Amino acid sequence: MGQARPQRVVVMTGATSGLGAHALAQIVAQSNTRVFVGARGSGRTVPEGVEVLPLELASLANVRAFADALTRRLGDTRINLLVLNAGLHGSNAKQRSADGYGLTFAVNHLAHYLLAQLLLPHMAEHSRLVITSSNMHNPPFKRIAPKSLDLQEWAHPTPNGSGAGIRSYTASKLCNMMTALSLARLDEVKVRQINVVAFNPGLTGGVAGRDASALQRAFVKALTRTVFPLIGLFRPEFVMNTPEHSGNMLANVALGAISPPPGRIYVSLVKGEPTFPDPSELARSQEAQDRLWRESAAMLGIE
Repeated sequence: MGQARPQRVVVMTGATSGLGAHALAQIVAQSNTRVFVGARGSGRTVPEGVEVLPLELASLANVRAFADALTRRLGDTRINLLVLNAGLHGSNAKQRSADGYGLTFAVNHLAHYLLAQLLLPHMAEHSRLVITSSNMHNPPFKRIAPKSLDLQEWAHPTPNGSGAGIRSYTASKLCNMMTALSLARLDEVKVRQINVVAFNPGLTGGVAGRDASALQRAFVKALTRTVFPLIGLFRPEFVMNTPEHSGNMLANVALGAISPPPGRIYVSLVKGEPTFPDPSELARSQEAQDRLWRESAAMLGIE
């Protein structure tokens, strides 16, 4: 008899609602797979067999506690798929994390940057790390597009600044893209042949963001029915996808059914189909990537 195939270990954030929940369902359906999900609160509905660990991305101490609890559970077992998918769709200047940072910057960027740093040593050779970014790292409305790394403003937003509102979202998605590019350049990642992918699910229906109010949900719904279909006529990457489709594509990326060509890390859905474009010019700047990596580490107290 042949030797049993080792169990595949998957760790996910943003897996209990929206496109992440659909991705989770597809991943769990794979045979011989053990899945850990980090989620806020309690009573989260997940498929049978999924292990849920408490994770509050707005608290760096909680992120560290999650990583500690996870690695204790794993013991010597290595992670095969790390999917960093959770995120906010913007926050105002007054909304802060437990550590005093702008909420969107803290949740979308700092928490996932920290998780990647903490869990990278526990990843298997030939494993895959997926970070959900967005085409909004380079949005069609240049007024809200990040023009430079305004890190202090993003970390400590002021009213009407580039770290508040929808601009906080575009900035955080740029940070996600740049973090993925930086991770892919690490010697440790290259030696262990860890696959790093930045995934853009495209504009996805039914997503209003964490803790969105009824007014915010109505606003997002109005945008997706009016403004974005018009933009999609000129920018096909902004054509609407369903959460089911985007989630299934995220699962395919995580499982390796969809992979970027050699030398590329970006998978972007355009009219629902995977494409492999260049990230924005700012995202590709190694000087900017290094600065983001260095200053993020300083905010987290990492050497």
